[in-house]
Formats: sequence, C-alpha cells, structure tokens
Amino acid sequence: MAEPDTFYITTPIYYVNGEPHIGHVFTTLVADVVARTQRMRGLDVMFATGTDEHAGKVVEAAEELGETAQSLADRNAAAFRDTFERLGSTHDDFIRTTQDRHKRTVRKLVADLAATGDVYLGEYEGWYDASQEEYVPENRAREHEYRSPVTGRELVRRKEENYFFRLSAYEDALLAHIQAHPEFIQPPARRNEVLGRIRDGLNDVPITRSGGGDWGVRFPGDEDHLIYVWIDALINYISLIDDPDRRRFWPADVHLIAKDILWFHAVIWPAMLMAAGKTPGNEWLGLPRTVYAHSFFISEGQKMSKSLGNFVDLEKIDGFVQTFGLDALRWFLATQGPIGTVDSDISEARLIEVCNADLANTVGNCWNRIVNMTQRYLEGRLREVVTDGPMRTRVEAVLAGPATDALPLGLDDLSRGLALVREIDGFIEETQPFRVAKDPARAAEVASILYQCAETFRIASLWLWPALPGKMQEVWERAGLDYGATLADGGRGKRDAWSAWGGLAAGSELAKGPPLFPRHPTDS
Repeated sequence: MAEPDTFYITTPIYYVNGEPHIGHVFTTLVADVVARTQRMRGLDVMFATGTDEHAGKVVEAAEELGETAQSLADRNAAAFRDTFERLGSTHDDFIRTTQDRHKRTVRKLVADLAATGDVYLGEYEGWYDASQEEYVPENRAREHEYRSPVTGRELVRRKEENYFFRLSAYEDALLAHIQAHPEFIQPPARRNEVLGRIRDGLNDVPITRSGGGDWGVRFPGDEDHLIYVWIDALINYISLIDDPDRRRFWPADVHLIAKDILWFHAVIWPAMLMAAGKTPGNEWLGLPRTVYAHSFFISEGQKMSKSLGNFVDLEKIDGFVQTFGLDALRWFLATQGPIGTVDSDISEARLIEVCNADLANTVGNCWNRIVNMTQRYLEGRLREVVTDGPMRTRVEAVLAGPATDALPLGLDDLSRGLALVREIDGFIEETQPFRVAKDPARAAEVASILYQCAETFRIASLWLWPALPGKMQEVWERAGLDYGATLADGGRGKRDAWSAWGGLAAGSELAKGPPLFPRHPTDS
C-alpha cells in the first residue's frame, strides 16, 4: 500500500514504430507539470514514462526500413528519451518493454494470472484492428461499419488459438469499484462511457498470439505463444516499482493516458490486478486511484494527418520551442491542451494568442513593471517588510479558494498563480505608485505598494514554476532567492511554507534583466 507522502504518476508507454509527436509530448509534459507540483508540495514523487516495443507494427515498420525491430526500437526509444529531456521532463524512470526487468515482471504476473484459473487456452475468431493491435467486439465493429473505431482503417477477420483472460468474471467487481470510486475514471464523461460498455457485457479477452516470430515475451509454460502486446504494455506500471525500495509507491495515483486507450486501462488492467492479487504474495497489488483519459490535439481545426500536412511532428515542435521558447510551449500545453473531453486546436496563431495574453502581457509585463518601478523609486531595493497590507489578504483568498478541477493533479495551481499576477496588476492600477511617487512625502507609501507587489509575484512564481521552470528560476535569481538549489535536489520543496507572506526580506534587490517573455507580432 502506498505511503501517505508518496505520489506515483505514469504516462502511457509509447510505440517505437515512429518518432515522438505532439500527442506524446502533451501527455508527458502535462505529467511533468503534475510531478513538479506534487514535489513542490513536499511529496516523494515517482514519475514514469517509456516506450512500448513489442508491437507487430514495430516489426512491420522495421521491415519497410530494411532493419531489425530491435535496431528500430533502440533508435526511436532514444529519440523519445532525448525529446522528453530536452523539453524539461523530470521523469524519475524511463522504461522499455525490451528490458529484462520488464520481461521478468510480465512473465511473473502472467504466470500468477494463470495460477488463479483465470487464464485458459481457446480459439478466437473475430474482427481484428491491425492499426490498434486489438480485437473489436462484433457490436462495435458493426457500429463502425467494420472499420477501426480509432483510425477508421478496415478491420480484418482473424482466427487463431490464444490464451484467454476471464474478463467476464470481473464484470460485477468492476462495476462496483467504479461506482464506489467516482475518481477512478476521469473526466466523468469517460466514466459514463466505460460504465455503459461494461453493462453491455464483458467478453473474455485473448492475452497471447500464436506464432509471430520472437518479437515479444513468451507465455510462461507455453513457449509457442507470445504475450499480447497490450497485456505486456500494461504491466510496465508494476515493472517500474517491483522492488522493495519502490513498492511504497503502489497503487499509482494517476495513469495519465489518451482517450483511445481508456478501455485497456479502466477495464482490462484493473481486472488483471484483481485476478493477480488473489495469488499469495500479491496482496499489495491494489487498483490505481485514477485513470485520467484526455482528448486529442487537432491542427488548424482539422484532425491531424501527415497527408494533410498539418501533423505536428518533432520538427514542428522544435520550431515552436525556437519561436516561442520552451516555457511558453509548456504553458500552452498545460493550460490549453485537450485535458478534458473536447479536442483542442494547436496552431502558431493560437500559440501567439496565448503567449501574448498570458505570458508577455500578464506575467512578463507585471514583473517588468515591478522591477522598473523598484529601480526608479527605491534604487532597486525593497525597504521594510509590509506584514499587513491588502495584497496579503488577496493572496490568502486566492490560494484558499476552491479547486477549479476535479483532478488529483494540481493543474489548477497554474490558474491560481496567474490569478495572483492579475491581482498585482489590479493593485497597481488602484494605487498608482507612479503617481504617488511624485510626492516625496509619500515615499513610504510607494515602498509599501512595491513590496506588496514584489512579494505577491514571489508567491505567484512558486505556483507558476511547474509549467514555467526556466523563467521562474530567472525571477528567483534576479530577486536573490535560492529556491532553485532546493528544487534541484529531485525538485522537492515546501511550496506551502514558502508561500507564507513575508518571504522577501527588507533590502532585497530586484535586478534588471531582459523581458521574461517577448510579445509576438500578430497578423491583425
């Protein structure tokens, strides 16, 4: 059972038949913002990502390129790891399903499933979705005119001998768990979708495929069968923490995934855990607390497609970073991405709009005003600490306000940080220190106003840092704060303690520097 001061968040593991694209980057960077937020709250975080390598489509892609599946997997796994690190991901582990530690755990867990009697050998015939490497039930195949519900590609009829998992035996247990724990599947619309499908009845699912070469993990006790790629992949969440030093992180707090793989994570995976947990020694295998399924990015108002030329690949992502800066891209993904049930548009015009409104005109401009006025009216240094002013009350009200989302993620903390910056702007307009400063007799009043502004921005920076780590670090350095040194040690800090009013000491210098965020020209 997870210890109370731990937090375990995972992304899905990504297929290595191609390089990273905006979908992979979105999920991973949102998970990174969440991980940073939880570390700042003082929790011991395990943030994991990685690559899913035993798919048939990896073999097919490698054959088209004239190389082995392993060499393709090695190259693209390195591309994922490099991309995530370049974009500031602070994942604690990166797992590959070709690693021995993973294959050992897969074989053990599947053997434990078989030992319970929940696995049996049978023959399966049905509609196979090669693009997703899964069988589609007859009713869903018919509903989608025998095309993939995800990609629209034509389904094929397939018949093969498989080992099956008795998913049907867990229908009542799954319904009871989902109904008793509404946080288990989020957002709520996704939970309703899963409940509807379960109530239509659960079929047993194949967990192996016969033949198929040697690209995969052998089924324990029958080497002629390879464990089905999706069963293999799901077990990565256990492989990552299956040692005495890491078991304290289970169950996972959040599996952050895209909506197209919700069924596997919200139905098949928990049923597997329920079954495996019946084996002595596996009592620790509880169910994850939340499976959160976000939506997709679209581009220029259309579904992304390489043929349409609107696919946001690695080259375009790097172009966005070069144009807008890494922190700006992170902010856009964390605040404008398809975290809910509606797909979100990504385009250069939309990036310009958000970066200008939130970052250049609000965060960057506010900090610039505070520094410039401090330089002009206070010779660059704050004077006495203002312990009791109107901004302290406003800060406490913003931070004590109700959460704006239902997630165990903390993404709404970014909204709180931005709200604090807007409170500063409003306070400046109300008090007008630039007018007060014209009267030398009111110098103490100017000092009080600017201290309150700077102290509120300091607090806001702590709440904005998970999405804007580079720029908030600049703010801290210019204000003589050493938060970065503490956060560098695994990113753990005591944000709530640091957010207490009065963190900027009397005499603190606010140094000048280049604008935090440039304003980007628009077509209008």
